[in-house]
Amino acid sequence: MDIATTTRAASRPWARHAVAAAMLLGALGAARAETISDEAAIARGTDIAERADAKGEGYGDARSSMTMVLRTKAGDEAVRVLRSRAMEGDDGRDRSLIIFDEPRDVAGTALLTHANPEGDDGRWLYLPSLNRVKRIAGSGQSGAFMGSEFSYEDLGPQDISKYRFKWLRDESLGGVAMHVLERIPKDPGSGYARQVAWMDQAELRLHKVEFYDRRERLQKTLTAEGFTQPDDTRWRPLKLEMRNHQSGRSTTLTFDNYQFDVGLSERDFDENRLANVR
Repeated sequence: MDIATTTRAASRPWARHAVAAAMLLGALGAARAETISDEAAIARGTDIAERADAKGEGYGDARSSMTMVLRTKAGDEAVRVLRSRAMEGDDGRDRSLIIFDEPRDVAGTALLTHANPEGDDGRWLYLPSLNRVKRIAGSGQSGAFMGSEFSYEDLGPQDISKYRFKWLRDESLGGVAMHVLERIPKDPGSGYARQVAWMDQAELRLHKVEFYDRRERLQKTLTAEGFTQPDDTRWRPLKLEMRNHQSGRSTTLTFDNYQFDVGLSERDFDENRLANVR
């Protein structure tokens, strides 16, 4: 329908009433969204985040294969092959380990993360070229991981106790009904002032996150695609892309061979064994 046809239709009494009714309903809907109190929005956002977190629990331990592709602003690419391991711990003290296999100049590099809901997470980076383990201090968590667009705090267990949540709105993303939440890191050492996350309402899977730097500028956007259920229960993405809007660079992670309950132990996540990790 063109503009002229729309104008003629609106001149009819019934059309004018329909237009007025639609405008009124739209205004009422907007008013309802705007009048929700901060307290209610925080409670709703926290509830959604807790339910999403609970849906991912109970996997015990897991491992997967990964391919990392780093892209420059000009489109040049570098490819790396990695493996990951993860294990649930008591009281949210989960463990994760990322190991590089290719190319040769980074093979053996490993990042170990111990989640600590009550303080700074423990992070250790083993660099085979230096034959030493480097402790990543809390103040260094915003640094880029191995030249990628993922920072250290983007990787490893994401404990929800380290964020304050607030429901912003519900909307459609790619034709899928979503909850849109704001999550604000409690850690003053975080590289982000806030994040905006999109979770689908049906399964509470994380589809998109916008990261805002400490100057409240949009820094990066993470998107997740191709969700699968390796154990017929828990969802995992097959692809993650982190795009840096400020530098023009991006990093893509693709996942394969997800496995759960593979028999890992705490010895597999010991910082003193990183130099011998296989």
